[in-house]
Amino acid sequence: MTKRILQGEVVSNKNDKTIVVKVQRKFRHPFYGKVISRSKKYHVHDEKNKHKIGDMVRIIESKPISKLKTWEVLEK
Repeated sequence: MTKRILQGEVVSNKNDKTIVVKVQRKFRHPFYGKVISRSKKYHVHDEKNKHKIGDMVRIIESKPISKLKTWEVLEK
């Protein structure tokens, strides 16, 4: 099975080796046709603490690292 890759904005980097990334998605309402925006926050593993608030990052699914962290920053 392939791992999901998402893109979002860093909204918090206060924890050690952890960032919080807000991912927004837009979709069309099935009946009314209006475009709706939804967002979700993910706790992401950042080994070197190099990402700052406001950065756009790509994240990839990984094995569970802790209770909340099951995502890692995708390095280029």
